[in-house]
This record gives sequence, structure tokens and C-alpha cells, in this order.
Amino acid sequence: MAQKQPSFFIRFANWASRKTGSSYAFILAVLVIVVWGVSGPLFHFSDTWQLVINTGTTIVTFLMVFLIQNSQNREGMAVQIKLDELLRSMEGAHNILLDLEKLDDEALDEHFARYRKLAEEARAKRERGEEDVDAPESEPECESEKADSPNDKDS
Repeated sequence: MAQKQPSFFIRFANWASRKTGSSYAFILAVLVIVVWGVSGPLFHFSDTWQLVINTGTTIVTFLMVFLIQNSQNREGMAVQIKLDELLRSMEGAHNILLDLEKLDDEALDEHFARYRKLAEEARAKRERGEEDVDAPESEPECESEKADSPNDKDS
């Protein structure tokens, strides 16, 4: 299957993220501020002089928010897919965990509590000098998910 060419926006966002995250971009931003500051006496520190930097920084900030959010969304999704693939390929792993990000906060809290308990048990084993590298069985579903399950015996 041929890989589809990313859209112009994605290509631009990737390019802009790389460029604006570089040390050169930081140096350029510092130079702009220095030039603006040094030019203050020339313009008698006027309202227009102040408005130039305020307007410029507002526009740049506004546009950067969207570029950064786009990059973060794509990077987060790529990491999630990689983690999902690792989980999917592990024998004995619970595939129900593949789309945790879609669960409500209560279900996420239950999953988190279960894994926190496993970690606490592992630390206790370690303190007793026992191995902590096993893969103990755990319930794949949280209580809130079981209640919502269409396969409930009470249904």
C-alpha cells in the first residue's frame, strides 16, 4: 500500500515546529526583542512603538498555539498507536486496555488504582527480598465497565 502524501498543513506544521523549536528561532526572537527595546528612544517609547511588539507577539502566539496543538495531537496519537501495538502483541496482555483514552474518568481511576495496587505489591515484595518481575493476573475490566457491559448476566 502506497503511503499517502501528508496534507500541506501537516507538512507546514512539521516544518514550522522544527524551525520554531530550534536555537536559531530563539536567538532570532531575542534579537527582535533587543532591536525593539533599543529602538524605544528613537520612537520616544510611544504607544505605537509598544503596539508593534504587542501586536506582533499576539499574532505569533495565536498562530503557534494551533501549530503546537497539531503537533502534540499527532505525536500523542503516534505514541498511543505504538503502545497499543505493544500491548496487542504481548501474550497475556488484556486487549481491553487498548482504548483506555476513550473511557470516562471513573473507569480510568479504577484502572489506575488497580495498577497502583500491583505496583505497591511489587514494592512490598522487593522490600522482603522477593522477585518483583512476575506478571500477576489482574481483572481486565473495572467495575464501572462491567456494569455497562452488554454481556451482563443480569440483562
